[in-house]
Amino acid sequence: MQSQDAQPLRIWGRANSVNVQKVLWCCHELGIDYERLDAGMQFGRTQDADYLAMNPNARVPTLVHGDFVLWESNSIMRYLVLQFDPNSTLYPGKPQVRGSLERWLDWSLSTLQPAERPVFWGLVRTPPDQRDMAALQQATDAVAALWQILDAHLTGRTFAEGDQFTLADITLGTYARRWFGVEGVRKPTLPHLERWYAGLVGRAGFQRFVAPPLS
Repeated sequence: MQSQDAQPLRIWGRANSVNVQKVLWCCHELGIDYERLDAGMQFGRTQDADYLAMNPNARVPTLVHGDFVLWESNSIMRYLVLQFDPNSTLYPGKPQVRGSLERWLDWSLSTLQPAERPVFWGLVRTPPDQRDMAALQQATDAVAALWQILDAHLTGRTFAEGDQFTLADITLGTYARRWFGVEGVRKPTLPHLERWYAGLVGRAGFQRFVAPPLS
């Protein structure tokens, strides 16, 4: 009987989804082999009965590992670490460090992503002649206030949790790619955020999965 680690690992989701990107980056950091299958937006599939049976939210990503199915990108990343390398510094076991890390994972989905989505969609996925630039600047200012929170936290820190690169850096780094990549709006200077981000962009997983042009 095959061990769980030896079971085929599949990740459903389009490559330009920020939440798929973070999972792929995590796989790269862990050295995990997998198959990615397109789903979402122009690829469809998420409303199909077989997909909904896996993920009733009809979103991406969805992980299938043998007969185990999991959705929600941050939960998938936690699972990957615990399943394939439970001693990895990506997800430290010390309660205070893990608690702080979890805080950023929760914040990224509950607070940051809903705020940044209108800016990303408005500047990247909306034709120029259909953009409401006044509304987009207002939305950008709201997102900037959130990034200022992380900028202050990063004072004197190499990574979100000090000296160790963790899942917090992966999830925050994928959203930071959007923040630094969008153009046409005014954004404040955030020196600690910029220094931290510069330390992420050279990582091979970031270059492969997150750095490609925004779309």
